[in-house]
Amino acid sequence: MMSERVDAVDFYSSQFTERPMYETEELVALRDITRRFASEKIAPGYAAREKSAVLDRGLLKEMGTLGLIAPELPEWAGGTGVDTIYSGVIIEEIARADFNMGYAQILGSLEGQILARFANKEVAENWLPKLTSGEVIINVALTEPQGGSDAAALRLKMTNDGSDWLLNGEKTSISMVDQSEATVVFARSGDEERGARGVSALLVPMDLPGIRTTRFKDLGQHCIGRGSIFFENVRVPGNMLLGNEGEAFSQVMQGFDFSRALIGLQCLGTARQSLDETWAFVKERRAFGQLLSSFQGVSHKLAEFDTKVEAARLLCLNALWLKDQGRPHTTEAAMSKWWPPLLAYETIHACLLMHGHAGYSSDLPFEQRLRDVLGLQIGDGTAQIMKTVIARSRVGRENVPY
Repeated sequence: MMSERVDAVDFYSSQFTERPMYETEELVALRDITRRFASEKIAPGYAAREKSAVLDRGLLKEMGTLGLIAPELPEWAGGTGVDTIYSGVIIEEIARADFNMGYAQILGSLEGQILARFANKEVAENWLPKLTSGEVIINVALTEPQGGSDAAALRLKMTNDGSDWLLNGEKTSISMVDQSEATVVFARSGDEERGARGVSALLVPMDLPGIRTTRFKDLGQHCIGRGSIFFENVRVPGNMLLGNEGEAFSQVMQGFDFSRALIGLQCLGTARQSLDETWAFVKERRAFGQLLSSFQGVSHKLAEFDTKVEAARLLCLNALWLKDQGRPHTTEAAMSKWWPPLLAYETIHACLLMHGHAGYSSDLPFEQRLRDVLGLQIGDGTAQIMKTVIARSRVGRENVPY
């Protein structure tokens, strides 16, 4: 199967030789390095990691050594200070080989940015180099059982106890729940009547006493895992507070615009790989004495998805470009989060069907890819929430209350 993957990549690269205007020589070089690493090191273990249900920490450290985790962070944090579009290119290429390994880049960039901006200097200098080197994983704990998409309706309590904070409550639907060394926890430090203005954030090491986790049995993303975290009188040092008390939603949540654009590219990278393999397949497979590619029912369908994937990719890259220019990009990030995951699922589904019974089996990667990308139509903000964000940007919050 590996030879098919490499051939598909070569096929695609040979069709498009002119670089888009935003692709500098440095960006192209980074893409080549990442694609080679992903094809040679990551792709062969995609199915095996599904069965083990564990992310490969050795590969994670290799990514860190190559500078493929949160390169946009400053040098003191282990990054190189490049534009965020570099992270977009990295996650595309990693996700072509293994959708799930892309999580390392998303979590690294999201949590890295939060810590670099809002963490105590000593805390940031301790954790960030470990994050960018692949030594540790830091996840984010926002969702709660009764809240779901209503992210501001938090009940997990953080109360001041001298120089420390005490955490009590539950977080759920947390990715990498049992594989992370720390988590950014959003909790209520003020009255519920204050809504989002009473929410604070803490960096919580997962080995603190009083923390218990459970893992769900999900349809896909098995090597990532998802589950609940239970906090029972968990004592967190006061210097782990991120940003100002009670202002986490207006401060820390800004980083999610960045991760939403990366999620879009993660999904599209997997869709693009599926398309490349399917184009190569229909150019070789014959039926009724003709190549499959000669049937318009085949080639036109693939051409439609090829067009949409390229358009969606540019949408995501535009969101990152706007961020790099210091311009508002919340709307573009929301667009990048609701459409690409849906489009990726539809694209992979079509590619699976083009391969017939072989595509339906686990001998080919389509069924696993289909299950993996499906989760991001739910996690990190549903399509309905993203569309509400877009609508409010057009006509105002007062005209789109929900």
